[in-house]
Amino acid sequence: MAQSKIRSRKFHKFWLKITAFVVASFGPIFFLGTMEPTLEPARWTLDLLSWPLDGMTTYDSPDTRFLSALTGGFLLGWGVMIWCLSIWVYDKAPEEIRKSVLIGILSWFILDSCGSVASDNASNVFFNIIVLLVGVGPLWWRARD
Repeated sequence: MAQSKIRSRKFHKFWLKITAFVVASFGPIFFLGTMEPTLEPARWTLDLLSWPLDGMTTYDSPDTRFLSALTGGFLLGWGVMIWCLSIWVYDKAPEEIRKSVLIGILSWFILDSCGSVASDNASNVFFNIIVLLVGVGPLWWRARD
């Protein structure tokens, strides 16, 4: 019974909003990293993701703050797009939306994780796995009609 609820279109539509929130929630954090007085949440997040939490991560460079602006914008936009797909398009093309979001998350996971390893921040792959599992959730499986 519970498995059929989790694999229902109604639950998938709900889960898309969870996915949207997870993705978009990083946007404002990284946006705050663009300005010296508010950069601590972004700096702390990067410090955490490059475990251990040691205070070595800084936001001293204007290039880092600019990259934070780009990252925040992309993440917020991607999250908002997933939310909009869940409310305006999902009912018309549920399987296509599910697969599109799933492929997008998997693409992010692969590139972000490879880049994390290449930049000597392999610990971020662990955090990526958590985000991947929460973001994908039941979307891994096709909804049952």
